[in-house]
Amino acid sequence: MEKIPLSIRILTKLFPYRFFFASFTRIPSIGNIVDKMFFENDKIYYLPKDKVVQIEHSINQDDSIILPSKVVEHFIDKSEHQFMMNFCLCRTSKNCKNYPKEYGCLFLGEATLNIDPKLGRQVTKDEAKNYIKKCSEAGLVHLIGRNKLDSVWLKAKPDDKLMTICNCCECCCLWMMLPNLSKAINTKVTRIPGLEIKVTERCTGCKECIDTCFVHAISMDNGKAKINNDCRGCGRCVEKCRFNAIEIDIPHNSLDESIKNVSSSVDLS
Repeated sequence: MEKIPLSIRILTKLFPYRFFFASFTRIPSIGNIVDKMFFENDKIYYLPKDKVVQIEHSINQDDSIILPSKVVEHFIDKSEHQFMMNFCLCRTSKNCKNYPKEYGCLFLGEATLNIDPKLGRQVTKDEAKNYIKKCSEAGLVHLIGRNKLDSVWLKAKPDDKLMTICNCCECCCLWMMLPNLSKAINTKVTRIPGLEIKVTERCTGCKECIDTCFVHAISMDNGKAKINNDCRGCGRCVEKCRFNAIEIDIPHNSLDESIKNVSSSVDLS
């Protein structure tokens, strides 16, 4: 951490207290200010891995179908600037033992030119795509969209020209604090439009999925797993389940809609 700026080192020290600070956003007067300062106009989606989703009315071999990984590639291709972090703030702060701490966020857009070079480096489109692939192979889940908070702590302005592609784990992710945040902020980090996740009759009630859900959206009901509306559709539980008892369905046009929604909030031109 010697080469990391003092402000970032302070953030890593404060990271364990994020749940405490997040709870204050439930006070309307405070929540409105925090929303304006750090989350204004945000649109952020979790992208489950290709292998855990079923595209409605389609098969994965159909080249006309957009899969979650293609959403990331779409924005990398569209951007002229790609900045790869050389560490993950979340996993470094928690000294993660389960996933690589050196796999941080990938940022896209003109605002990346203002990010402190001590935190990473500009990369080519091919390097960015290979990096995202490595993160996925390491078990990390992509979170993509406009996140004003990143623009603030990175001092990367303007905030409407910065796109975040975060590579998240279930044990250290900043967004584990979602249940503690105000509803207005909470709902800005969401699942792909139209995504449905269901528990099938194959569920044995082993409870392993409960431990892997970072927003505590899974509980037991009559000996079977039950997933509530707090689910962000990250797909970790699907990948974790040894009995293939959880399924994710995505309408064939939902990923197109996600691309349009994110594009409306971030200018990558």
